[in-house]
Amino acid sequence: MSSAEAVAPAIDIETGLQELVARGYQFVHPADEHGEVLAVVGVRVHDDVVDVVRLNAEDDVVATRMPGTEENILEPERWLWRRRGEGAQVLAEILSLSDAC
Repeated sequence: MSSAEAVAPAIDIETGLQELVARGYQFVHPADEHGEVLAVVGVRVHDDVVDVVRLNAEDDVVATRMPGTEENILEPERWLWRRRGEGAQVLAEILSLSDAC
């Protein structure tokens, strides 16, 4: 079983976000016309891939690793790895991925 297939032990969301920042993720906070934050989105480009983490809510997080050639990183047509679910688990899984592609 590869590290991408293994289930990583969950970590708390705050720790996971701090680790993403330490690994070079840049974050944006898209908002609606009233200033309400819709999500927290982290992006990291490395080697020939792009990693994106979108936190819609604590129990609705999507993490994706895609080829660097994808034009729309928020709705990619192709991905190499993807998880959706509880924030703590999804963050732990993307943090457990190897940087080697």
